[in-house]
Amino acid sequence: MSKRHVVVGGHEIHIAEMGSGPAVVFIHGSGPGASGASNFRQNADAFVAAGYRVILPDMIGYGASSKPEGLDYTLQLFTDTLYDALIAHGITRAALVGNSLGGGVALQMTLDHPEFVSSLVLMAPGCIEERETYFAMPGIAKMVSNFGGPDFTIEEQRRLICNLVYDASAVTDALVAERYAVARTQPKDVLVRMRTPNLAPRLGEVKQPILGFWGLEDDFCPASGARYFLEACEDVRFMSFTRVGHWVQVERAGEFNRYSIGFLDEHR
Repeated sequence: MSKRHVVVGGHEIHIAEMGSGPAVVFIHGSGPGASGASNFRQNADAFVAAGYRVILPDMIGYGASSKPEGLDYTLQLFTDTLYDALIAHGITRAALVGNSLGGGVALQMTLDHPEFVSSLVLMAPGCIEERETYFAMPGIAKMVSNFGGPDFTIEEQRRLICNLVYDASAVTDALVAERYAVARTQPKDVLVRMRTPNLAPRLGEVKQPILGFWGLEDDFCPASGARYFLEACEDVRFMSFTRVGHWVQVERAGEFNRYSIGFLDEHR
């Protein structure tokens, strides 16, 4: 099932879903060509088989959702449009699974609507450091490209995706082609005008149970960020993986699926 919902500002948010049971919303990260399906293709079926209703939205600016130009892509915009779309889709309570920017959106949604969120699974969540910290990470420099221009090629798309993983063999031709098709429809504003706050000072407000994952070779979000959660939150556990980059759910899909499903089963 796929649906598009008109939300804040007249924008449309695309939502795909599969399976039945308690709702689990998978929130993708940023980057050229990102979408719900491409970020979580190795995960969704396992959650459906475990008895969950998998919700795969494309955030504003990504996938098959609206991609407006001439505005700031703020964390609040991502969160508000996604939340409104989920409510319109009939979701009133869900577990949130968020990677990178999607982790930041999951946290903001939990802070704004705590009654909506049952638990959190976070993979290298963003929005917990100052902007300067993220821009000092080596991955940011590697992501400089001609994205949004006429010379943006599929090989450039491949290079960008390979920056997200430790082992480039995880990047398939199909994944590159899927994300390239989306990237060619995206405005530069979705990255150039992205604005996110540092939510670390508010982590103590999150009362829902949290399971987190981090690759130690992550070049985008420093793995030391796990300590912010461990020191501030009431019910939290984090797992670290060697020889894994920014995409734990891709590079260690089997383990991610097994541990996450066990966690969600515990907190149904």
